[in-house]
Amino acid sequence: MTTHTSIDDSVDVQGAPAIAGLTFRRFRGDSDFPKMVAVLQRARKADQNDELATAEDMARSYANLKNCDPYKDVLIAEVGGHVVGYNRASWWKELSGTHVYEHFGQVAPEWRNKGIGRALLRHAEAHLRQIAAQHPADGDRLFDTGALNTQPGLISLLESEGYSPIRPGYDMVRPNLDNIPDAPLPEGMEVRPAKPEHYRAIWEAEVEAFRDHWGEWETEEADYPRWLNDPMFQPDLWQVAWEGDQVAGMVRNFINHEGNKQFGRLRGYTEYISVRRPWRRRGVARALIASSFHLHKQLGMTEAALGVDGENPNGALQLYQSMGFQITKVWTSYRKPLK
Repeated sequence: MTTHTSIDDSVDVQGAPAIAGLTFRRFRGDSDFPKMVAVLQRARKADQNDELATAEDMARSYANLKNCDPYKDVLIAEVGGHVVGYNRASWWKELSGTHVYEHFGQVAPEWRNKGIGRALLRHAEAHLRQIAAQHPADGDRLFDTGALNTQPGLISLLESEGYSPIRPGYDMVRPNLDNIPDAPLPEGMEVRPAKPEHYRAIWEAEVEAFRDHWGEWETEEADYPRWLNDPMFQPDLWQVAWEGDQVAGMVRNFINHEGNKQFGRLRGYTEYISVRRPWRRRGVARALIASSFHLHKQLGMTEAALGVDGENPNGALQLYQSMGFQITKVWTSYRKPLK
């Protein structure tokens, strides 16, 4: 990502609190990532969120965003020239036809409860309204954001701004990799190494499998290179089940080594679990999760983690609980009509 320089990249934020030295500006490029990550990590520590982000991770993620130009859609708050918060806006169209206008923000803990977060939120809404004005006025239009159960201040802010909790999600951890269930794949199916010539078929199978999940958006060709460039793209760890020449299901495992080092743990992620409809209710997901446990154990991991939609219609939460996962965090999606 290049760096944009401007004589004046300041932004006038209506209703901003009267704090000495508080200013708002646009994103400037790579030089901002270490400053934004510093805010993000302090905020996560205050919120008891043990996810790690590095400047390199953020740079790769921001180079891979969908319907978001950081130079237009990110607002940064500074006090005395030091970054104290930021907000990012994006949008997508769900398969249901609903246009969703998302904003995501962070404020450093020492600068919370002073009106900065509210100013960032309201500016993001105003910016997203301008974007929405360019879209066809068909279907519902909703603002979207989220909060952890460990963020009471953010929850209060969202509710005071007219947002309602819509959908829960859970972070789950299996605290050990002992007593792995015996769960073989159905007869006629096998796990094969994920090779580059298979990536396209794996991606298409994943897109198809997730089409009936809540909040899924319209897929476009540009989403494939985004998928390939995901910061946690580790195909050597994937467990992909095939029947003949068809991908039946998968667990796209990964290990965040920097996060493990930071938090003193040995955690592997059993994420992006999907099974295509013709192969559901046959134990495919259970078998792939069990084989993922064995893989992570062989690699020296001592625990596994994943995230799940709390109202997944295919019984994912119950499956994961039966495989030894326990809920550690609750994440709630908040939405309100765009007016």
